[in-house]
Amino acid sequence: MSNIDFSGLNFSFFDATRSTVPASVIFVTGAVLVLLMIYFHFRQKNLSSARIKYSDIRIVKRASRTRRQKLRVLLPFLRILAICFFIVAFARPRSGTEYREVTSEGIDIMMLLDVSSSMQAEDFKPNNRLHVAKEQIKKFIGKRINDRIGLVVFARYAYTQCPLTTDYGILLSFVDQVNFGLVEDGTAIGMALATAVNRLREADAESRIIVLLTDGDNNAGEIDPITAANLAVAFDIKIYTIGVGKSGNAMFPYQDPIFGKRYVYQPTRIDEKSLIEIAEKTGGKYYRAHSKNELEKIYDVIDELEKTEIKVASHIEYRELFQHFTYAGLFLFILELLLSYTCLRKLP
Repeated sequence: MSNIDFSGLNFSFFDATRSTVPASVIFVTGAVLVLLMIYFHFRQKNLSSARIKYSDIRIVKRASRTRRQKLRVLLPFLRILAICFFIVAFARPRSGTEYREVTSEGIDIMMLLDVSSSMQAEDFKPNNRLHVAKEQIKKFIGKRINDRIGLVVFARYAYTQCPLTTDYGILLSFVDQVNFGLVEDGTAIGMALATAVNRLREADAESRIIVLLTDGDNNAGEIDPITAANLAVAFDIKIYTIGVGKSGNAMFPYQDPIFGKRYVYQPTRIDEKSLIEIAEKTGGKYYRAHSKNELEKIYDVIDELEKTEIKVASHIEYRELFQHFTYAGLFLFILELLLSYTCLRKLP
């Protein structure tokens, strides 16, 4: 059996010996035959038309054609159209409806995003750290399928920007809304982890992970990061940690009342030791991103490490359509014969 998608229909053809005949071959052959018929029809018409010589045919030219003469031009087109219907019917067109059953072992993912003032550093030119982080998070979300993903933002306090959801459109809109000044400045990594663990602890997904992105060290909140990591271990939650920003001094913008936007170099510090310990305790991994490209690659690696297993079972129910084309072809063929031997008959 050979199948080909043609104008939304699935065509196949079976012969008596069950050998395969592609529908495309049938259509090409039919098209050639139709073109040959058209060619020989007009050639024969020019060669075999009866001719009588007249000394002056101006009176004949002035005579108008009758309605019957005008309608005779439809006869060859009726025959050609009938043959076209037969060719399509011979290819056995079928319309199919595909049913798909998707079974997946979903992953619940909480994305943690630092929105403290240090994320304003513009060492990921031409944008600051927060802007680049948001773009990479959106790309990461766009690659996931059937996973529930949530978002927690934090500075001095942590709060859930978006709970676990599979509505990625809503989630992406919440990511776009993240900005500086939403909460008081600070870096409460431990509170952010605890908030994410609280969201994931009762989830029944096969795998539960946290992806933490920050550029500082914990300096706020009632829960320290290591204690929060131990909570994650208790609930079998894996944590991937990402430290963003170049080492040493970074350019921070500030608004000068006289000269407008200015830049000042300030030292940045990331508590890599704690981030490494958090990841190792929970079976995750720590990554350091010194540039936009490195951050993109890190999210790609995490995406590959935490793949959702998807099983798809599909079947197609067909409905035969060849009989409709056959009936149409027979109708046009019989109509052409009746007209050519009755009201549209040509003499001689």
